[in-house]
Amino acid sequence: MSKLVLVTGSSGHLGSALMYTLPSLGYEPIGLDILPSPTTTIVGSITSASLLTSIFTQYKFHSIIHTATLHKPHVGTHSKSEFISVNITGTTLLLEHAAAANITSFIFTSSTTTFGRALAPAKGEPAAWIDESVVPEPKNIYGVTKVCAEDVCELVHRQTGMAVIVLRTSRFFPEEDDVVERREGWDEGNLKVNELVYRRVDVADVVGACVCAVERAGEGSVVWGKFVVSAPSPFGDCEETRRLLDEDAGEALRRVVPGFEEVYGRVGWRFLDRVDRVYDSSKAVRELGWKPVYTFQRAVEMVGRGEEWRSELMIKVGKRGYHAVPTGVYTTAVEGGASA
Repeated sequence: MSKLVLVTGSSGHLGSALMYTLPSLGYEPIGLDILPSPTTTIVGSITSASLLTSIFTQYKFHSIIHTATLHKPHVGTHSKSEFISVNITGTTLLLEHAAAANITSFIFTSSTTTFGRALAPAKGEPAAWIDESVVPEPKNIYGVTKVCAEDVCELVHRQTGMAVIVLRTSRFFPEEDDVVERREGWDEGNLKVNELVYRRVDVADVVGACVCAVERAGEGSVVWGKFVVSAPSPFGDCEETRRLLDEDAGEALRRVVPGFEEVYGRVGWRFLDRVDRVYDSSKAVRELGWKPVYTFQRAVEMVGRGEEWRSELMIKVGKRGYHAVPTGVYTTAVEGGASA
């Protein structure tokens, strides 16, 4: 019998990816989003207590995967109070309803954005090694509200015993980079493959992490924890490497993936001059049993063969934008995706 899973944010990038994938893994997803789409079952907001009461009365969920949020691209278009309403109050309402319904697991997708100022050492300083031991220093209302929501997750877990797992995902959106210099300095595919080295993850691997979290919570081996979810970096955490990433990132990469330059040269790509941080997802691999597929090394191999380096799921999800009316690189829905 399929296990019923509530997926919030089901019209967005990760939410729709979950809705596409979960049925083949033995789950029956119910999608909730403020925007109608082919992957959304119920149109409505997580901030509506009456709607959530109705939903939890109608359905008996095994798990919740909570992806709905106001994102970093909304910082310039939404007020701080709106961020608090959706990201903190909405998450709290979901947690309370889930605990009251004796849900087996609550998976909260947070973001590596929460690390904020810890992510950007000054030029001349070693690259930052970012794992779960790093204390977040959020620098905008998005980061602040995600950190607060993580704390509420822990509070509800400790008060009720409900299994709650926080996944701090790195960037997986297919839209162009929001930094003009990078958009203009690198081909879009080149830049995204570069990012797999230190700050990107394929949406198919994020779905895999969510499913692993549901499974570990269900068996009781992990009932609380925060996990960085990013493509495994080829770098190791040592002072020499972190200094070299600041001084000559290309040389640092040549030492661990010596064949990348030949492939890059054939397609006219280049690596970054400097890398300021590396996300370490080894805890998720070790404790959740997560097995990411879409690594930098795999991408280089696929590019070298002239094949698609992205997952089929990432291509299917497409670009979805973040606003109903386009205001920048994040906001235009194309490739079959609805705004989210």
